[in-house]
Amino acid sequence: MHGNVWEWSQDWYGDYPHGAIKDPQGSLQGKDRVLRGGSWSDFARNCRAGTRYWDAPVRHANCGFRLLLPLQPSLI
Repeated sequence: MHGNVWEWSQDWYGDYPHGAIKDPQGSLQGKDRVLRGGSWSDFARNCRAGTRYWDAPVRHANCGFRLLLPLQPSLI
């Protein structure tokens, strides 16, 4: 659900490696976390999963998070 609220990511913010890469993990450490997806108060071009923003991991009015469970082989 893009465009509802920015979503905090577990990744630390940093430059991506050059070239094509699938599921880049980001930096191993840092001071800012990655936010994705845009929020209701952004331009439409920012409301997509590929949009990255960064900020210190603190409370914001238009940021949320998504819980993920590890994929279990028995469910594939």
